[in-house]
Amino acid sequence: MDFVTPSLLSFIITCIIIESTPGVNMSYLAILSVTNGRKAGYAATAGVALGLSIVGIATALGVATLISNSNIIYQALRISGVFDHLWLAYDTWKTKIVLSQEEVHSLIYQAKFFKRGLISNLLNPKAVIFYIAILPKFIDPSSSAMFQAVYLSIIYVFIATFIHGFIVTLAGTMRILLENEKRLTIIRYAMTFALVLIAIWFAMTTNQTF
Repeated sequence: MDFVTPSLLSFIITCIIIESTPGVNMSYLAILSVTNGRKAGYAATAGVALGLSIVGIATALGVATLISNSNIIYQALRISGVFDHLWLAYDTWKTKIVLSQEEVHSLIYQAKFFKRGLISNLLNPKAVIFYIAILPKFIDPSSSAMFQAVYLSIIYVFIATFIHGFIVTLAGTMRILLENEKRLTIIRYAMTFALVLIAIWFAMTTNQTF
């Protein structure tokens, strides 16, 4: 099997378009980086990457198909995702904006956001839908489907992580430019409201039956 084919190039372009379109991950990472800084954003990006990788592996093993075929499982996943985003909004509201350098660089602080990024994607049915509805279209039936699914998943996660990292870098720069406690507090409240809207949007756009 050729590794660079028109189909693969089409898949790469599709991934870039999808990940460049504003969505839950992009919005959350931008909000997080503005309110908590780049390190928090990069930690969450790593968690998102792991979450997408796990969903990709689950797809290759057929677990994602099971979820898509069970409306009860899908709805439970969707509702959990909504509550997770509402929790992120609450946590953003109560999180201290001005942190010491020791707090910012601590592994516990970074792990907190890594876990958030991971959980948000494990509870995101849209990731499951991507792997089921879009990825199979680029699989060559004449070769190992599982190998191709894993291979394409790796490419997708790499593209998504690169774009997410770029968003975090830009949003983190905005925080540096707005480094003022009063301004950051106002931004935190605005971002909390934005996260609530994202949770509502997430609930509406994932409300479907099979």
